[in-house]
Amino acid sequence: MIIGTLRNALAVLALSLAVAAAAPAAQEKVAPAVPKGADIAIFAGGCFWCVEADFDGVPGVLGTVSGYTGGALKNPTYETVTAGGSGHREAVRIVFDPKLVSYAKLVEVFWRSVDPTDDGGQFCDRGESYKTAIFAKSPEHKRIAEASKERLQKSGVLKRPVVTPIEAAGAFYPAEGYHQDYYKKNPIRYNLYRYGCGRNARLKELWGRQALSGIKKD
Repeated sequence: MIIGTLRNALAVLALSLAVAAAAPAAQEKVAPAVPKGADIAIFAGGCFWCVEADFDGVPGVLGTVSGYTGGALKNPTYETVTAGGSGHREAVRIVFDPKLVSYAKLVEVFWRSVDPTDDGGQFCDRGESYKTAIFAKSPEHKRIAEASKERLQKSGVLKRPVVTPIEAAGAFYPAEGYHQDYYKKNPIRYNLYRYGCGRNARLKELWGRQALSGIKKD
């Protein structure tokens, strides 16, 4: 209990310092083009810094962009989304080469990168904007994701129901520039936050050796 409390305190401190330090660049946003022949997956898995870091290591992934989606508010900002009530979640748009990695494989990696049984947020991050979701870009993607969710639920690997919703993708708004590739730009703050939030510890508890499967290890 004490260790968990300390981890949460460290995570909150790291997140506060990170956001404060990057605030001057808050209005810089990015929206790179999707290469011909590539496809898109959009996942919400709690802190988008962590989701970016996880999926950038998957062979076949060409790039990731942190952003906001799922709500009706146009041009949301980090402040409006994390304050709650916007309907948006922190999410990551993943551009991938379907010749190298399938959408089905990315869905499997997604499950093992999050706690899909948590309906209140992810790890130490609580609230609407940190809930998990799969945003399908096509009917085929939706079918694949729903079938994967059903298999996972029936497998009995997880002890509680899978609560992650699968929704049709809507408008995706890239997050402020300082959020993009945060784990690369600020590795010390990022690692302090990720450890303090207990993300890796919970994933190992849930998934064991399957945690973060599909990610290339250097």
